[in-house]
Amino acid sequence: MAAHDLSMHLIRERELLELLLSKLDVQQMLLATGRTRWIPQTVNEIERVLAAMPTTALTRDTLVVAVAAEWGAPEATTLRQLIEAAPTDAWREVLTGHLDAMLGLAAEIGEMKKINEQRLRTALRVTQETIAGLGVATGEYDNSGDVVRDGGASRLLDTRV
Repeated sequence: MAAHDLSMHLIRERELLELLLSKLDVQQMLLATGRTRWIPQTVNEIERVLAAMPTTALTRDTLVVAVAAEWGAPEATTLRQLIEAAPTDAWREVLTGHLDAMLGLAAEIGEMKKINEQRLRTALRVTQETIAGLGVATGEYDNSGDVVRDGGASRLLDTRV
């Protein structure tokens, strides 16, 4: 019965990873379109999902140890070790499916995180240059933060106000 509980928990953990990926995707779309108004809200949502991760991982680890003990595999302390100790091909297949899905989601999350960090750095740089250049023509930028046109480009801020 512990194996079933572990499998159900892994489904919930995968859903949590998918939620994190979707929040990062929303953040990326906002950054790509320059709609930065909602960035603080997406950051808060991402932080809430990340805050749930340690508890989820601890629960998973506890369930893995319980299943290992039930299966007579005391050395199994990770999901990968538990897969090796699984008593049937069916459980190996189920647990391998969960592990592969979670590894895939983790890779996607890592890639999305790198892209978002780069776009956030670019947005910060553009903002700093715009503020520093008030009264001085700074040029025009594309979505990746590269200068598209130097000098007399239209201003982001109207300094005549």
